[in-house]
Amino acid sequence: MKNYVVENYENYREEDRLSTNNARRIEFLTTVRALDKLITGKKSILDCAAGTGIYSFYFADQGHDVTATDITPRHIDIIRNTLQTKPYEMQTAVLDAADMSIFEDESFDVVLNMGPFYHLVEAADRKKCISEALRVLKRGGLLITAYIPRYYVFQYVALQNKNFLDAGLARQLIQTGELRHTDEKCFWTDTYYSTCEEMEQLYQQYNVTVIDHFAQDGATPHFSEKVDAWNEDEFKIWCDYHYSVCRERSLLGASNHVIIAGRKE
Repeated sequence: MKNYVVENYENYREEDRLSTNNARRIEFLTTVRALDKLITGKKSILDCAAGTGIYSFYFADQGHDVTATDITPRHIDIIRNTLQTKPYEMQTAVLDAADMSIFEDESFDVVLNMGPFYHLVEAADRKKCISEALRVLKRGGLLITAYIPRYYVFQYVALQNKNFLDAGLARQLIQTGELRHTDEKCFWTDTYYSTCEEMEQLYQQYNVTVIDHFAQDGATPHFSEKVDAWNEDEFKIWCDYHYSVCRERSLLGASNHVIIAGRKE
């Protein structure tokens, strides 16, 4: 069966997404600032939806033992090409995060689940994704999952393009959190949008203790032109402000991307 998520990423420059401008950089900068406090000492890390490797290389450059996988072949090709410029090796594979049977149980100290969860529209597939991440994670290890909040996404796409200012689309996103490539008003690809309460309950269901929960980029994408016009000093002030409030409960549902981190009991 054709994978429309893979097709989307094969034709999209994921390598530019977190680094091309201030409004996009804030997601990466906030995330590594938070994760650096959680991932201490040398760890074995699985980046199970690595994209083109921005987090994989960040942590490998710090001395961690990183394995990078992704379902999109183009992404893994880019990672392998970049590795030719690095002084270390990194295991890589084209892999579906819902089936990581090439790895033994409890193989990693940290699993970064930074992308696959929100592209799994079927609940059974999301269950497989979380179950596999926890299977390969050592007891006491960290599961770090990214998700896109349900109550954020409609306002963002409607403000970007009034073609999506559609009452039916709004109801669909709020009531189900689902977007499929076959939908008349599909603005991306197969996607599932969660709530912060749902994600915390999911971790609890799988006996994972939540140790951090933060907005990666907050409201920044709504006024990206202003943020991109700031100089580095001005942007740093904004980054520091955002980091100081990114765990505020009322902001978790208003961010473009959110991270929930937990410890496997």
